Amino acid sequence: MKAKKSIKKPAAKKNKSRKKNNDQMEIYPPVNQAAIKELVERVHEYSVAHEIANAVTHGIGGALSIAGLTLLVTMAVLFGDTWRVVSSVIYGSTLVILYLASTLYHALHHEKAKFIFKNIDHASIFLLIAGTYTPFTLVSLRENSKWGWTLFIVIWALALVGVIQKAIFPRNMKNLGVVVYILMGWLCLFVISDIRNAIGMQGILWLLAGGLSYTFGVIFYAWDNLPFNHAIWHLFVLAGSFFHFFAIWFYVIPMPK
Repeated sequence: MKAKKSIKKPAAKKNKSRKKNNDQMEIYPPVNQAAIKELVERVHEYSVAHEIANAVTHGIGGALSIAGLTLLVTMAVLFGDTWRVVSSVIYGSTLVILYLASTLYHALHHEKAKFIFKNIDHASIFLLIAGTYTPFTLVSLRENSKWGWTLFIVIWALALVGVIQKAIFPRNMKNLGVVVYILMGWLCLFVISDIRNAIGMQGILWLLAGGLSYTFGVIFYAWDNLPFNHAIWHLFVLAGSFFHFFAIWFYVIPMPK
């Protein structure tokens, strides 16, 4: 009798479990596979459209940066000196690297290649920040202040830290990268009076316009539920690059009269 009872108890529990599962299935409606497929297709199309917009906006930036590099170097060779030529090459090259890396990152679909160019894209931000500082440190501040070489060394050391972080720890230590971005961006405040004396208030206004463009663009970068927010962010980056380019073109590259 004990053996029979031991057999019946599991069977009773099994039946109860089946009944419970059937009750749960009645509560939750069946999944509509067609609706899921349609949703996935829409998300895919939406993402592809986003990436096309992202690639096109910075592809335009890449073409403009190549033209800008050519113009700056030509102007420095014709009307400047060695320091202006070297500064133009460094700044223009970092501008080209950033826009081409960003364009390839958004244009590629291969997962591994996309991951690689994503890290190159993020690392190139450090390079562009340091590259933008370079004409002001090696030309404007070097000629008019004692801080030119000091700021040049510090800014490129921070850029090197950022690039190494992206190369060795691409998925970790993200906060370190953000801290380095902030440090590099605001470092100019320590020598802002020297920069103003070197390039004048009008030059400062061009720099300020570029900084504000990048700053306001971050709002759209973080606005995830806004359609094409990243492409809008790219437009603000283009505007920031435009203002900084002309700050260098008008107030750094020309030789003092």
